[in-house]
Amino acid sequence: MGERLVADAVVERLRDWGVDRVFGYSGDGINAFMGALRRSAEGPGFVQARHEENAAFMAVGHAKYTGRVGVVTSTQGPGAVHLLNGLYDAKLDHVPVVAIIGQQSRSVLGSGYMQEIDLLNVTKDVAAHFNQLVSSPEQVPMVIDRAFRAALAARQPTVVILPHDIQQAPAPEHPQEHGIVLTAPRWSPPQVLPDEQDLHKAAELLNAGTKVALLVGQGARAARQQVVAVAERLGAGITTSLLGKPYVDESLPFAAGTMGHLGSSASAQLLGNCDTLLIVGSNDPWTEFYPPPGSARAVQIDVDPAAIGNRYPVEAGLAGDAAATLDRLLPLLRPREDSSWRTEVEAGVRRWHRLRERRAGVPGRPLNPELVVRELNGRLPADAQLAVDVGSVVYWYARQLTLPEGVPAHLSGTLATMGCSIPYALAAKLARPGRPAVVLSGDGAMQMGGLAELITVGRLWQQWQDPRFVVCVLNNRELAEVTWEQREMETEPRFADSQALPDFSYADYARLLGLDGVCVEEPGELGGAWERAFAADRPFVLEAVTDPDIPLLPPFPAGAQKAESMRQGLAAEGGPGQHARELLDRYVALEEELQP
Repeated sequence: MGERLVADAVVERLRDWGVDRVFGYSGDGINAFMGALRRSAEGPGFVQARHEENAAFMAVGHAKYTGRVGVVTSTQGPGAVHLLNGLYDAKLDHVPVVAIIGQQSRSVLGSGYMQEIDLLNVTKDVAAHFNQLVSSPEQVPMVIDRAFRAALAARQPTVVILPHDIQQAPAPEHPQEHGIVLTAPRWSPPQVLPDEQDLHKAAELLNAGTKVALLVGQGARAARQQVVAVAERLGAGITTSLLGKPYVDESLPFAAGTMGHLGSSASAQLLGNCDTLLIVGSNDPWTEFYPPPGSARAVQIDVDPAAIGNRYPVEAGLAGDAAATLDRLLPLLRPREDSSWRTEVEAGVRRWHRLRERRAGVPGRPLNPELVVRELNGRLPADAQLAVDVGSVVYWYARQLTLPEGVPAHLSGTLATMGCSIPYALAAKLARPGRPAVVLSGDGAMQMGGLAELITVGRLWQQWQDPRFVVCVLNNRELAEVTWEQREMETEPRFADSQALPDFSYADYARLLGLDGVCVEEPGELGGAWERAFAADRPFVLEAVTDPDIPLLPPFPAGAQKAESMRQGLAAEGGPGQHARELLDRYVALEEELQP
């Protein structure tokens, strides 16, 4: 073995932090680091993406599915710039990611050298909690340790910038002397608990309410049982943010589904009629779907004190971990003797289940995308890991898919960036290769980034204990969500030049890569196609040819006003918009029939 370099010390420190794989794409700015990864028989491994942005998504996915820090690396200049979208995904969804970015040698910095950009300034916003250029070999362990601790403590991305000559330098000893900071690769999570006085204030407010609603976000991921116990005690209904959907059992009779523009009518009824709101670990931005200001008193629980009152005017804030805080709050809450509100909530949930079933039964040309996702119910394996892309597919996931309890499901919830689903699912599969991975994506997201990462799937799948990696592509040849947004928000007609997508055979492409696939255009074939996908001996693409005219109608009562805006946009389309107008009228009629 040759001389131990700083690059080797970096790899050793990553191993000390429990990193088992690094996602990235090579380049001359990190060649020494790549060499150290090659020399390290104990790991971490290296996963090559097709693009640095996708590598960053993989690191985000790793953090989301495992709860551990995701690590990504790239060279300087264009490689670093490509990372930014994935790092912002981590920042906005609050997950820990560490980016190790190469840089030109220190001797040329400031000269306008090839691929030299000011990486500290480029990353200062996305890595606001910690970004640091390493300026001496002795600094390396301390900087890496601080990057990991900051990422874990703040649940945010951090950045370590490693000049090439630093990576190539001999690894120094670290004596205890002035100017040398000795650190350890250790971090222990705190348990955050609210003040006792605040607990009693919150309990008093909740006990005074007669129509209580719980809004549950991803911050309640470890508080499933406590959320249900509090709802049972208060006779409350539960709705979730999009990111909170996997953490509430939606088969419960008082679980009203997801809130917001893409949410359920039961959620709109719950939040529109409650007099008391308990927000648990949610920072959902759909504020127009919260209770009207002044109509409900509110309590909020969040581990981040800065998030309390950020979306709704709350009267009592509890800064603490959701599970531990609810454990302390529950004994202070009085059981409800009057069950009329719970009865009303459960009736609304039953109406919603009837509505979503009837919507999925509306014929499409050729397929209704709601039916495609609905047919996954009862077929999704109990040990699956689900990744959902951004676009109209999110509506159908939120409304039609009932997740088996314990199935993780992740998407770019706040940045809402397209192209994340296959990188996410790859990270999930690499972390747990014995479990099936499932992707729900639209054709826009597939064309933006998914097709490239299917090449990575084709490269890696034979290493997996369970080869099932099922990708469902809703192929409607349209950027459908934006088309409906143009109609709803701008009362504008569809702009074909911006909205129409090239037709492409995703199933044929899968077979070209040595995978398997099928293209479905008949409703009666959907169930069998899902079953074939889960029985396949290799990754499988289920291409469903769907109707772009199925409306993205928000839940009523807000949906009634939005429908009028959509009609104005459709009226300007003339004959080409006739089918969409008919479907919109059908959806509105279904909604009105089932209003209480």
